[in-house]
Amino acid sequence: MPFVAMNEIELYYETHGSGSPVVFAHGSGGNHLSWWQQIPFFSQYFTCITFDHRSFGSSRDSLEPRGRQAFADDLKGLLDHLGVEKVTLVAHSMGGRTAVGFTLRNPERVSCIVLSGSNGGSVNDESRRIWTEAQQNNQNLPRGNIRGLSRDFTEKHPYETFLYREILRLNPRHSPDFLAVAPGHRGSTHDRLTATGIPILYIVGEQDIIAPIRTIEIAASQIPLAQLLTIPNTGHSVYYERPELFNQEVLGFLQQCFSE
Repeated sequence: MPFVAMNEIELYYETHGSGSPVVFAHGSGGNHLSWWQQIPFFSQYFTCITFDHRSFGSSRDSLEPRGRQAFADDLKGLLDHLGVEKVTLVAHSMGGRTAVGFTLRNPERVSCIVLSGSNGGSVNDESRRIWTEAQQNNQNLPRGNIRGLSRDFTEKHPYETFLYREILRLNPRHSPDFLAVAPGHRGSTHDRLTATGIPILYIVGEQDIIAPIRTIEIAASQIPLAQLLTIPNTGHSVYYERPELFNQEVLGFLQQCFSE
């Protein structure tokens, strides 16, 4: 089991395939195993790098926990360890914070970005309001409800839903405010992301209740080089519910990026 010692932790990672490097950064409902429907596909074309964020999966946090504040630094440490100078980032939900944080600090090391179920910090007052309302509504969902999957998917695909739960259960428990934005924070990343000139593909499920579609529309509209792909009848985890479509659309975007 490969680990890299850095930033006061041992970070778990895996590499598969060969070619240009692509990092897959999981969301808070998963770990490196979340990408089981992506890695066999993309490793035919690229070197795929998966990892467990600190305090997820097999990676533990430092004695004085830094949590999400260290995610971008951890990714840099991993890429330095692997000798990867330039990379493409595919990120889901929480992983978008890692991808964008790393990109804004190291724009010269990023070719293009795919953000699924993540606004990447590109927000305005309208999207903040919608997001806050969504989080409040989600607190009232029945116990056992999987917010990351659409209800239709969980009813029609019980085996995949069971596996989704099991992958989630491999993670240590986190406090409810683990991913909370600092009170009063009003910043947005869209100007800085625009300045990098890096192409971005936003992907959102039409039935996403965690990152509502309007918030992703706003995020993409504020960045000239951003594209938006909306997937109908799908929840937050597009990569999980619609893997074939997700894989083909992302592959097309990456091939477009590399051809320019």
